[in-house]
Amino acid sequence: MKQAVASAEAGVLVALEGVGKDYPKVSAGGDRLRTLWGLLAGRADIPRFRALHGVSATIRRGESLGLVGENGAGKSTLLKIIAGVVKPSAGTVRVAGRIGALLELGSGFHPEYTGRENIFLAAALMGLSRRETRDKVEAIIAFADIGPHIDEPIKHYSSGMAVRLGFAVATALTPDVLITDEVLAVGDESFQKKCIRWLESYLADGGTLLLCSHSMYHVQTLCTRAMWLHEGAVRLEGDSFDVTREYLTYHEEKSRTGAPAPRAAEGLQPLIRAMRTERADGTATEIFAAGEDMVLQGLAWSPDGRAPVLLFGIVRADGTPVYGAHSNDSGYLPHRVDERHFAFAAHFSALPILPGKYTVRAHALDPEGLRLFDTVEREIVVTGRTRDYGLVRLAHEWKPGTLRPETT
Repeated sequence: MKQAVASAEAGVLVALEGVGKDYPKVSAGGDRLRTLWGLLAGRADIPRFRALHGVSATIRRGESLGLVGENGAGKSTLLKIIAGVVKPSAGTVRVAGRIGALLELGSGFHPEYTGRENIFLAAALMGLSRRETRDKVEAIIAFADIGPHIDEPIKHYSSGMAVRLGFAVATALTPDVLITDEVLAVGDESFQKKCIRWLESYLADGGTLLLCSHSMYHVQTLCTRAMWLHEGAVRLEGDSFDVTREYLTYHEEKSRTGAPAPRAAEGLQPLIRAMRTERADGTATEIFAAGEDMVLQGLAWSPDGRAPVLLFGIVRADGTPVYGAHSNDSGYLPHRVDERHFAFAAHFSALPILPGKYTVRAHALDPEGLRLFDTVEREIVVTGRTRDYGLVRLAHEWKPGTLRPETT
């Protein structure tokens, strides 16, 4: 077990090698007391829970890594180890540069100190002098935007106010590596949008981000790479789109229980006002021949007049995901019909999915991807006779082969 400062060679800011973390299992009653005595005595036979094992990764300057996984997978533990809050039980952790960490709510703050006093405390822990902090304190207070509460003790803050102040402190100190653990899931919507805009600017300026989130949209849009942790180990690491796609497929397979489709949030007017499937000539239909063109037409309504982000997915009748995409991938903006209505269309040439029943799902989000306003579904049927099997028909042609016995 070792935690050291990394060499900045090749721009590596974080290097993990075989990192593991064990915690003692503390039971109730007499077993609990015996376990505690064993810990104090340094006994090696104390039952332990393995939170992390064998995690290795390298994060270079300018990269953004998203951590995904179910609750209890070890994501928060790994971030705490990188931030230096928790020591690993095994492996090596090397870090270089200044780390800004947004972990648990209120972490790093003293509950009895005011928000203003905690700014100086947090800055000192990050290595800033009092003079440097004085130069930044007004910008921090302005970003947090918690008004007169800045001079009240932190213990009286709501969770949203604590996150506001924590994010404002961490970002104003321009860390080399910013670590965020579900920070976008707390606080009001306007502040979440402010955070996303800041993160986009931070990354555009060459910042390095470690983002833990249950929002696959934010992992895809903010991160170039992703790591999927499962039961404390790395199940998959790579391109953020590839990893999140596999993770979503895993959950789709887990949740095939006939649960109802997601609905728009209570109190929100449906953002997608109309949707239908058409043939290439504009004829509305739900029945398509295999290989025929299909057009998905929709009309979206925006509460604030900004163009929404549009997503669609095609799912087989048994729940198997076939394909999905969102408009940000191609930089597509729906056509503005009037102040708040937007028309969109997705064209599918020579529909390659095999005959069967499918569900086409369309989703609309706000531009920051924070709120899923609506989900609309349409059933379609693809007809045809084929001996192909699987999900799609891949264009192919049988030709004479070139291999000979002497080449095998």
